[in-house]
Amino acid sequence: MLRALDIRDILIIDHLELGFKPGLNVLTGETGAGKSILLDSLGFVLGWRGRAELVRQGAKQGEVVAEFYLNDGHAAHSVLAEAGWPPCEDGELILRRVNTSEGRKTAWVNDRRCSGEVLRALSATLVELHGQHDDRGLLNPKGHRSMLDEFAGVGALLANTRKTWTAMAKARKAVSATRAALDEVRAEEEFLRHAVAELDQLNPQTGEDAALDVQRRQMQGAERIRGDVARAHGFLTEGAESAMGEAQRWLESVSGSDAADLDAPLAALSRAMLELGEAQDGVGRVLSGLEFNPSELEECEERLFAIRALARKHDVLADELSAYGDTLRAKLAALDAGDKDLADQETALLAAEADYEVAATSLSAKRQKRAGSLDAAVMAELAPLKMERAVFQTMFDTAEAGPEGRDAVAFTVATNPGAPAGQLNKIASGGELSRFLLALKVCLHGDDSGQTLIFDEIDRGVGGATADAVGRRLSALAEGGQVLVVTHSPQVAAQGAYHWRVQKQVVKDLTLSTVVPLDSDARVDEIARMVSGDTITEEARAAARSLLAS
Repeated sequence: MLRALDIRDILIIDHLELGFKPGLNVLTGETGAGKSILLDSLGFVLGWRGRAELVRQGAKQGEVVAEFYLNDGHAAHSVLAEAGWPPCEDGELILRRVNTSEGRKTAWVNDRRCSGEVLRALSATLVELHGQHDDRGLLNPKGHRSMLDEFAGVGALLANTRKTWTAMAKARKAVSATRAALDEVRAEEEFLRHAVAELDQLNPQTGEDAALDVQRRQMQGAERIRGDVARAHGFLTEGAESAMGEAQRWLESVSGSDAADLDAPLAALSRAMLELGEAQDGVGRVLSGLEFNPSELEECEERLFAIRALARKHDVLADELSAYGDTLRAKLAALDAGDKDLADQETALLAAEADYEVAATSLSAKRQKRAGSLDAAVMAELAPLKMERAVFQTMFDTAEAGPEGRDAVAFTVATNPGAPAGQLNKIASGGELSRFLLALKVCLHGDDSGQTLIFDEIDRGVGGATADAVGRRLSALAEGGQVLVVTHSPQVAAQGAYHWRVQKQVVKDLTLSTVVPLDSDARVDEIARMVSGDTITEEARAAARSLLAS
């Protein structure tokens, strides 16, 4: 509910502070007094599109502040929560928006900077504007389905349809992803099978490349030095040992002679022969270790080169070949199991599509059943509005399936029997359109929405008993809620619970618009002016009192 509106330096408004109350709030005044400026100002603070230049001439900036009260179940609470705003204290929501003379616009919600997107989302829950040329509400066919749903009470069916649509979309996404993955793998299936067979045949192991490289280097080195070691071993085992043995025998044969002392040389020679034996053994062991089959080197090199070639072929490190093979095998396994997975997913998709079909069909059936009740309710409202011969009908067409079903809904009217039906804004005249809109809103509006409804000269083109019926419908619509109506009709104005007069005055050669709350006497005069014009007669005052009394 709109509690207050504070306007500063907007068009011809210097400063206005307005307080609004529940029920039917009426704004009247002469043409050009500035009633539309009030709606422009409210639309500005709500983020609606409007006039490009709003700042009063000579002012640096214009500012509008709107204060709303939100009940506990108000839809604006959800908008604030989704935007990350803290909850409103005591249900108080304050919107403030500034427009500089350079055209820069800035908005705040409860003293926090606010984006235009959040502001517009909030405004959709706070205020609903209706007028003869309004394309944001009932005249926009895009919103007719949601209006019918509100009237029909299909919340549970709608929720189930959205749920099954989400499940179906998820199933479709899974099938699409699996098909794409399988197509990708099938495109390289021949390569995968050849590569896996090649890897399986070679069976490279982690660390094998380094081990083979070491083994190859050892065998290559052994081949180079084995000949030298063998020749050395030959000299040690053949010439040296026999020469030293012969020398030992000759020396021992004369060792007892007094002519020479040979003990020391014999001892040295004995030690030398012992060392020679150790050298022979050591060189022999080395020579044994250097013995290998040349075919082993060839086999080692062939395997090492095969591993490295395969690694280059697949652009991986040699030690990564084993893991790479596991990856390729996993792709093949997925390909082999993919057909079964795809079949299972396609079965799940068919089930999800069937669930959606049932949900969408049930929703459509309920909509079509309740559409007749809505048509009858609107027709019943049209009769007191002197349009008892008009025809209102909800038309259905098949739309592309979506989360809210597959129904395209449009409200059509025929103003006279036998006349072709068409869209509201293309068939009805100004006065007729006003009454269609009012009848629809009376049927669609709920008492607990918390929205402020604004009707801008919706009574234009009607008068007398019809205008009185319009006023009574507006008054009934305001019960338990809040309605603001800009009107030129005395019958409508008389139905208001609260009444303001918009007027212009000249202050220091400046034309300014002001709004005056009317007490009972002033209200009689204002309604009398609306009855008789500029000259207020006693007859006009009597007529005004009669309207107010009724």
